[in-house]
Amino acid sequence: MNHQYKSAVAVALICTINNTHGFSISPKLHAPTISSTPFSSLQNNYAPTTPMTTLQMGTGEEQEKEDSEIERLKAMAAKLRSEAALLEADKAKQMADAAEKAFREFDTNKDGEISITELKAGLEKVLKKELSDKRVEDLMREFDDSGDGALQLDEFVGVDRFRNKLEEFSREEKRLASEAQKLALREEEIAKMLEAKAAILNDNKPTTGDKVVSLLPYLFPLMDGLQYGRFLLAADGAESNPFVIATAILYALYRSVPFSGFIAFFVLNFLGGNPGINRLVRYNMQQAIFIDIALFFPGLLSGLVGIAAGGAGLQIPTIISQLSTDAIFVSLLAVLGYCSVSSLAGIEPNKIPLISKAVDDRMPTIDMFDIDAEGRITAAPREEDDKKDDDKKN
Repeated sequence: MNHQYKSAVAVALICTINNTHGFSISPKLHAPTISSTPFSSLQNNYAPTTPMTTLQMGTGEEQEKEDSEIERLKAMAAKLRSEAALLEADKAKQMADAAEKAFREFDTNKDGEISITELKAGLEKVLKKELSDKRVEDLMREFDDSGDGALQLDEFVGVDRFRNKLEEFSREEKRLASEAQKLALREEEIAKMLEAKAAILNDNKPTTGDKVVSLLPYLFPLMDGLQYGRFLLAADGAESNPFVIATAILYALYRSVPFSGFIAFFVLNFLGGNPGINRLVRYNMQQAIFIDIALFFPGLLSGLVGIAAGGAGLQIPTIISQLSTDAIFVSLLAVLGYCSVSSLAGIEPNKIPLISKAVDDRMPTIDMFDIDAEGRITAAPREEDDKKDDDKKN
């Protein structure tokens, strides 16, 4: 408003200066006369009073209109809130009346409370379907705030709430049933996988044939250990002993095959890794190999002692050599006897110190095999491999 006023004043001054012809001097009167027409026109056209007053009046009227509109909107909002509150109150009253009416219908014995039996009968009548006792008990526990096993009027929530809760229970049961079905399918897959692994790895109880066959691998260490029994087998009257005769025949056949010892070693080692062969047979194959390897150390020790004694100029008595070799052979027979008796009983001979522990570590188990999605058999990753992978990731 001030800016418009200043502009009007400036225009008036400029126009006044430019219209100097509006002032004239009369020669007769020798006094200046002012022409009123131009100045009056200037006053009427550029006077700032009239526009400023009109602008001020217009602004005030607009402000009054805005204030009036705001007040009107506030009044409308208050009226709408009041109407909404009345509707909510009316709805709440209708629901309370409906709940009270349903409560009176459910309370058949008119004792002021609804028992589980009354609740079950009332819901089945309204919902037109049968409900299990467990489902009704769940409803009672859900809404029985007092915990007295019955519903009072203030605990009765209406049929719609009961219906919604029943649907919620139904959805939860379906979810649990779906999870149980998935779990059952997973367990079935695991069972099938274990059966497939069991079919791959023959860890079944040994049959009579398996027990007899499991004794044969021990002929390998027996043949290689006969060198330690040369004194006992050559004793007087040994030639008439059936065991000695049978052992001599087997030894002759064993030695008749070139490289029989290496062949027996590789055959037992190969068959011992076949998972389709009964575990007892595989176990005895592996243990026979370790027993045969163990026989190498007494011979090595005897050779070292002989070399040391020869270097020292000592002569080992024959009786000492004979007794030591006899002790080794008798120990071998005791070990093989234990293994044979245990195997015939269907029990793994796993009580030999050091040797049995080494055999147990070499025996394959079901956990060593995996079956992929296409049914192919693969080797399961070892703990060492998993640890290396974790170290690489870290």
